[in-house]
Amino acid sequence: MHHGTSRREFLGALSAFSFFPLEQEKPDLILYNGNILTVNDREPRAEAVALRRDRFLAVGSNSDVLNLASAGSRKIDLGGKTVTPGFIDAHSHPAAAGLMHLRMVDCDLRSISAIQAALRERAAKTPAGEWVLGFKYDDTKTEEGRPLTVADLDAAVPDHPVHIEHRGGHTTYSNSLAFRKAGIDEKTPDPPGGKIDRDPATGRPTGRVAESANDLFDKAIPHHFTRDDHREGVKLISKMLARTGITSATEAQGTPTDLLAYQDAHESGDLLYRAYCFINFHFLDAMIAAGIRTGLGDEWVRVGAVKLVCDGSISERTARLSTPYEGRPNDYGILVMTEEELYTHGRKAHLEGWQIGTHANGDVAIDTTLGVYERLQKEHPRRDPRFRLEHCTVVNDGLIARIKALGAIPTPFSTYVYYHGEKMRFYGAERLNHMFALRSFIDEGIRPTQASDYPPGEFIPMMALESEVTRTDMKGNVWGAKQRITVEEAIRVGTLNGAYASYEENLKGSIEAGKFADLVVLGRDPLKENPSTLVSIPVERTMAGGRWTFES
Repeated sequence: MHHGTSRREFLGALSAFSFFPLEQEKPDLILYNGNILTVNDREPRAEAVALRRDRFLAVGSNSDVLNLASAGSRKIDLGGKTVTPGFIDAHSHPAAAGLMHLRMVDCDLRSISAIQAALRERAAKTPAGEWVLGFKYDDTKTEEGRPLTVADLDAAVPDHPVHIEHRGGHTTYSNSLAFRKAGIDEKTPDPPGGKIDRDPATGRPTGRVAESANDLFDKAIPHHFTRDDHREGVKLISKMLARTGITSATEAQGTPTDLLAYQDAHESGDLLYRAYCFINFHFLDAMIAAGIRTGLGDEWVRVGAVKLVCDGSISERTARLSTPYEGRPNDYGILVMTEEELYTHGRKAHLEGWQIGTHANGDVAIDTTLGVYERLQKEHPRRDPRFRLEHCTVVNDGLIARIKALGAIPTPFSTYVYYHGEKMRFYGAERLNHMFALRSFIDEGIRPTQASDYPPGEFIPMMALESEVTRTDMKGNVWGAKQRITVEEAIRVGTLNGAYASYEENLKGSIEAGKFADLVVLGRDPLKENPSTLVSIPVERTMAGGRWTFES
């Protein structure tokens, strides 16, 4: 017996150990009389689940599970309602979006005049000379059928600098005063990996800048966010996600500040989803120096992959393609980082045991990124690196074969066909059969995820299902019918596949004993629904870790 342990402590430890297995764990809560879609191949359907603390204790028939009840077990009759695992948004920007909702003007409006009115209203409440910031503007969704210009923004707000982010996050629109504060005029050259749009007649900026040219504004805009603001942002977005059935989300461009905000929100009881927090590559050295790598944390806040960016955006038509955009013969999109830069940062991360997630939308960018991953694995083989291709939008058979060989994970946009249908014509009918390629991925045994990229895409899981199953937009246009998948496949993509992408498939993503009690109660059964109305299925309740995070 260890010298420093008293006999009483030793016997206490022994007795606690020996009695524990004999003490039958009793459920705190039983949900019964449900239509439970478990996403567990060994037991695909169940009627009831028993919960103990934050985990599923048992899954099975009503009689088997109700038999486990003790006097203290609470019981809820689901009345035949459909239950799925909680949905996992494998690529999103919730912490940043929460802050935006807290502080910025939501420009998700259907006319330029409505946007001007919203900006004017905010400017009236903003001290003179301070910035008026907007987000979620979408140039293809306003009735005027043209993008915002400097003149539009000057007319709305002449004496505050105005800076508005596009929904996609890769382009911005600003007024004259904002351009002056950022030090941009007709003589400013395009920075590497960026573009300042100019009037062909005068050479003056039109108002729109793309990709790395946004850094000039980032330097000029003061960011007055307190630690508490960041926590409040997470609290706000938590409620928004919970209402739609999301119980986990990947923070796809995270920083140490976001990591802290998640911990603060969790501590104050305000974090309602499990956060897998990517770290922007600019912070990689600091993280490595602190001994941090992918996987550190717990089931609520975990350090994710290091984030690299190869090319531009799908919704803003800056993704790097091998053949030009429809109707734009010389426009192939933008490569943001070179292959050597990706390799240099990627190698550092790979050697230190980090997962890597690289933003790669166009086929050229995916080819480049796969080349980097293949080289890393050849030079320094690692067991199960789970390389991630963030978005992985435009593919072909050769790219798919390489993704499969590497065991890489694509995270395609899940709601884009439905929500951003009006942008799909820029890609053409043939290319759409090779975009958001869930059918091709699944048929090859690749495990794609559900991913909104919110703010760029809507995060509503039921919209994701409709988009993936029908490949139809809000107006009924079909884009890339060859990539349709079944409702059951779509549910798996949105649950278990998302858990696999963060190395957590043994903890969540399906309804089975021992896993975290993350689930959604739906108003109707998606397997019996006409696929064209999936988006309208209501979420009645969401549970994460045994706690109701939303009840309608």
